[in-house]
Amino acid sequence: MKQILSYALLFIPLFSLAQLKSPSEFLGYELGTQFTSHHEVVDYYQYLAEAEPQRMKLIEYGKTNERRPLLLATISTKENMQNLEKIREEHMKGLNGEGTPDKAIVWLSYNVHGNESVSTEASMQTIYDLFTTKSSYLEDVVVLIDPCINPDGRDRYVNWYNQFKNSPNQVDPNSKEHHEGWWSGRSNHYMFDLNRDWAWLTQVESQQRLKQFNKWLPHVHVDFHEQGVDNPYYFAPAAEPFHEVITDFQREFQVTIGKNHAKYFDENGWFYFTKEVFDLLYPSYGDTYPTYNGGIGMTYEQGGSGRAGLGIITSIGDTLTLKDRIAHHHTTGLSTIEVASKNVTKLNEEFMKFYKNKNYKYKSYVLNGNPDKLEALTDLLSKHEIKYKVGDNSTVKGYNYATGKSGSLKSSDKSIIVSTDQAKSTLVKVLFEPTAKLSDSVTYDITAWSLPYAYGLDAIASESNVSGTVSSTQNITSAIIKADSYAYLADWNSMKDARFLAELLRNKIRIRYAHKPFTLDGISHDRGTLIITKSDNKQVKNFNTILTNASKNHNKTITPTNTGFVESGKDFGSGYVDVIQDLNIAVLSGEPTSTLRFGEIWNFFEQQLNYPISVLDEDYFSRVDLTTYDILILPDGWGYKSFLSTHIKEKIKDWVKRGGKLIVMGGAIDALTSSDKDFTIKEKEIEKDSSNTISSFEVSEREQIKSAITGAIFKATVDNTNPLAYGYDDTYFTLKLGDRAYKYLENGSAVYLSEGANEPVSGFAGSEAKKKIAETLIFGTEEMGRGQIIYMVDNPLFRGFWENGKLFFANALFMVK
Repeated sequence: MKQILSYALLFIPLFSLAQLKSPSEFLGYELGTQFTSHHEVVDYYQYLAEAEPQRMKLIEYGKTNERRPLLLATISTKENMQNLEKIREEHMKGLNGEGTPDKAIVWLSYNVHGNESVSTEASMQTIYDLFTTKSSYLEDVVVLIDPCINPDGRDRYVNWYNQFKNSPNQVDPNSKEHHEGWWSGRSNHYMFDLNRDWAWLTQVESQQRLKQFNKWLPHVHVDFHEQGVDNPYYFAPAAEPFHEVITDFQREFQVTIGKNHAKYFDENGWFYFTKEVFDLLYPSYGDTYPTYNGGIGMTYEQGGSGRAGLGIITSIGDTLTLKDRIAHHHTTGLSTIEVASKNVTKLNEEFMKFYKNKNYKYKSYVLNGNPDKLEALTDLLSKHEIKYKVGDNSTVKGYNYATGKSGSLKSSDKSIIVSTDQAKSTLVKVLFEPTAKLSDSVTYDITAWSLPYAYGLDAIASESNVSGTVSSTQNITSAIIKADSYAYLADWNSMKDARFLAELLRNKIRIRYAHKPFTLDGISHDRGTLIITKSDNKQVKNFNTILTNASKNHNKTITPTNTGFVESGKDFGSGYVDVIQDLNIAVLSGEPTSTLRFGEIWNFFEQQLNYPISVLDEDYFSRVDLTTYDILILPDGWGYKSFLSTHIKEKIKDWVKRGGKLIVMGGAIDALTSSDKDFTIKEKEIEKDSSNTISSFEVSEREQIKSAITGAIFKATVDNTNPLAYGYDDTYFTLKLGDRAYKYLENGSAVYLSEGANEPVSGFAGSEAKKKIAETLIFGTEEMGRGQIIYMVDNPLFRGFWENGKLFFANALFMVK
């Protein structure tokens, strides 16, 4: 044993003295001469962790949908790494104004968009240099590096590029290697943009990453990106609008960092720009989310993206290479750490100040509503480590979200209270405030997202600290299955109900639902109520077990009844009680559709509803026998004009007339229905200003905003007697993403903007856009032959976070006959 130990002791210093391999030496090719596959990136980071165990810690914090590992590397000096947990704890005590932190925490996030692939390459050179030439930066800094936030998207791009590139690579921008297809690498497996998901946490990558992020809440966070080939490099400071909660120091430090970057870019003669395009408002970005958690959050944008490949000729005749792109991201990454290392005391002081004495106008947000929707909201809050309480029996006054005016709300033990009297107060304000203050109407993304509207809850924003009790664990419902029951009844008013239904259908349970309200055993039941009878399911041997398990899985209350003879309304054998069939559903994919909008639907079925769907690509759609399917979904997109030939359009219409159900969304509506008398839906036009005035180019740019709606919330009217709107109240707050407008349908307008409802309750809408959307359709149904067409002008599944829209989509599938 002693001999073995002595050999081991001899080996350790020899190994530690061995020269650390650079990325190029380890990979076997010069960095920047080809793209590195994700597994090779993982190998290099594992090599570094093994070679530098005293200065680096590497963890796998999760896996993607395609089972690729998600990594987080922590590096610093040997001394700091020995005290890493104490450093983290002292830093996190700053949330409560305690602790004696003396280190800066810097987090670098790479490759959130998979085909913006230079950043992962740069990460390898950056971490190598921190171990070698720039190790002095680590004396008072802990650096966390996520080398690839989106491995599935990255490998999709890298594999595509390696398959189609010339050898040697071709810099001609017309060559195939510069024209990635529809199924691009930008998004994750489900085609979600992970840089829009930091706050909503709909994707597994975001959910797993945030657990690590909340352990550290870094002083500085950088999100590395790429933009168009011809664009110079962008770095901080950001553009207006800045959200009003952003502190003076957070603004000023962006300038400090930007000036340091500029010094290096000037020395190299590299072009760059600041204070334009990329603002700090929408809360779900990799720059804003860290900012609203007390850090300095920044986006860095290198010209290139998926078009650039290994090299491309720009519009002015220069050649932009992958090596160039690596050099720029590598420079700003190291420059960021350098600035942090020189400002450790100030960063810690300001971080602690950020969490002190927040005196926001609204102190509490009180929420009532459907228990399932409240549960969905509290699940999100828990992931963000936002505390909430349960209400008591009192009346709360404040801003009423439903009316847009001062009002009151009855609080009870069913209410949820979210207070700004907690560490995450700023994030609470940003996510819950009725409307965000805009310093500039020209912004990069949506301008409204308030969670009470998104989750369909009654809410009051109170200027007082509303009392409540700490929430307790929710009891799990136990289904009451009786041998002598005639049927079981289940409510229909949330996505939990839709998931319950989907599980029963997957297990071949026959389900009916009511088109009319009814009363039975003294209990009132609304339209859409699910009716599960024993006689319908005689052939299902384990019927009781399936029903019990589904009820437990979804914490779902089901009510037994011994009769189908109702006290008021329609009996269970009435023609007003329909059967829900197990459905074959298909969705179109490919060039006609938006990848993001397609992805929302795909993800809805597989990750939220848990119900099977077939994906039909446009390449072979003309050869598909549509009679195989009960429902066809056409996602929003811009390429339908060329796809919808006369043959394809007639094929779809004939299928609908024979009994098919067609769900048409967004841009697909106009492409399918314009100039076709078989469709009654008509686009709304408004008279354009015919005055012959001349504006300067700069003014004309600003004039365009008059016709824009940058993600604003409007109060819509709901006809909840329409099956498309079962489970809803008579109002719905819709998120509009543009001025697309259609007139009311003669019959079948389920959700629409009533007279005077074209003023947003939250967010920005231009004056011309508001005129155009006045008194227009949002969701509606139209019969065609024996089939149905469902129009969805607005997107009820937008980014997977508009929770209150999802039941409309489930209704379109299961309730509309």
